[in-house]
Order: sequence, then structure tokens, then C-alpha cells
Amino acid sequence: MRKYRNLVIWQRSVELATSVYKITSMFPSEEKYGLISQMRRCAVSIPSNIAEGAGRSSDKDYSRFLEMAYGSAYELETQI
Repeated sequence: MRKYRNLVIWQRSVELATSVYKITSMFPSEEKYGLISQMRRCAVSIPSNIAEGAGRSSDKDYSRFLEMAYGSAYELETQI
């Protein structure tokens, strides 16, 4: 079992998700089911995929989940 909580990238991605939640809480209410929801899901997906990948038994699976986290980061960047 990999110790994902020790990974700086996981720690920073949790901080990023927290920041996204704080910032999007200031968005107009008409974005509640649009951009706010999408940005929050992307932000939470990053550390979630890192953690889930760490729990996988093979390096190949771990790598696949890290790639998904990377993709979510690009998606969030686009929305920002």
C-alpha cells in the first residue's frame, strides 16, 4: 500500500480543492449547476484519483489513476 498522504502533490491538490470551493462560493448563483459544480468536481477528482490509485495493487493501475488526476487538473485549468 502506497502512502499517498505523504505525497506533496496529494497535499497540494487537497489545498487546491479547498481553494476552489472557497472561490466558487463567490460565483453568481446561476452558475450553481454549471461552472461551480464542474470546477468543484474536477478539483475533488485530483486528490481522489491520487488516493484511489495508491490503493491499487499494480503500478499500471496506479499510473492510470495518476493520469486521470492529471487530466482533471487540465480540465480545471481550462475552466479557470
